[in-house]
Amino acid sequence: MEYRPLGQSGMNASVVALGAWVIGGGAVWGPNPDDAESIATIHAAIDAGINLIDTAPAYGFGRSEEVVGKAIKDRRDRVILATKCGLWWDDNRGSYFTEFDGRTLYRSLRPDTIRIEVERSLKRLQVDCIDLYQTHWPSVAPDKTPIRDTMATLLQLRDQGKIRAIGVSNVSLDELQENCEHGPVASNQFRYSMLYRAPEADILPHCRRNDIATLTYMSLEQGLLTGKVGMDRQFSPGEFRTNEAWNPWYLPQNRRRVLDLLAGWKPLTEKYRCTVAQLVVAWTAAQEGVTHVLAGARRPAQIQETAAGGSLNLEAEDLAKMRADVVTMGEPAR
Repeated sequence: MEYRPLGQSGMNASVVALGAWVIGGGAVWGPNPDDAESIATIHAAIDAGINLIDTAPAYGFGRSEEVVGKAIKDRRDRVILATKCGLWWDDNRGSYFTEFDGRTLYRSLRPDTIRIEVERSLKRLQVDCIDLYQTHWPSVAPDKTPIRDTMATLLQLRDQGKIRAIGVSNVSLDELQENCEHGPVASNQFRYSMLYRAPEADILPHCRRNDIATLTYMSLEQGLLTGKVGMDRQFSPGEFRTNEAWNPWYLPQNRRRVLDLLAGWKPLTEKYRCTVAQLVVAWTAAQEGVTHVLAGARRPAQIQETAAGGSLNLEAEDLAKMRADVVTMGEPAR
């Protein structure tokens, strides 16, 4: 496993990180995970060299944090623990975000809700300090908390020893820059994959120039880029991967194109003696500005496979060929 600096936090994190959204379960992920198997998956990730685990209160409304907390209790010193604040469901503080899994979510980066959230996360995770505390989504009108106020609260939590470093998620370039004006930002988490390359225009170059770590999510497009989601795969009603607006690549006509693309890389998987998932992870981690790639998993074997992509170095000509292939494929049909 390769390790890279987590921005200017002083921590070195594995190139492949475990994303714990699916561990929280919920209707959007289809069948609910088994907590014992989730704990075994987290242990397998750590044993494979992954030391960065990313979760959030909204993942299963606390369940993901609780499972992660149980899993790392006897190996806390081997983990860089990342969680988030900013999605609120107790009441209507904040700005309406969405209906999700039977609850109404609000975006709230108010100082009062952040202070409540951090205490709950510390308790669920069974830790005294969170290594990386990230704003899950930026605050928006009508209840828009100024970034300076949010950052001031986070800096207070850092000074109190409750968090070590501050990160942001899902922000625009302007929002990222404003956050940085009010305090040190160690990392930026956002969607990025070879099928969703919009951050290459602004976010990735800015983070590279300013030594901000990047945590990319959906880099395997929720399993599609592993090559294991075939044309015969059926999804439960309401499952996240059926949301055409969020991921049109799962539409049958687009899925066929992706599977054909991956099949064309058989010479590369043979050359590097790797799986398609490992090839895609290695490509993603090699892109300019990308420092860490988040990967979700339900079972130990899944994260063991993905983790191996963190030690795979692709030659420049192969990286270029893969990029040319995905660019040629174009945009998904809608």
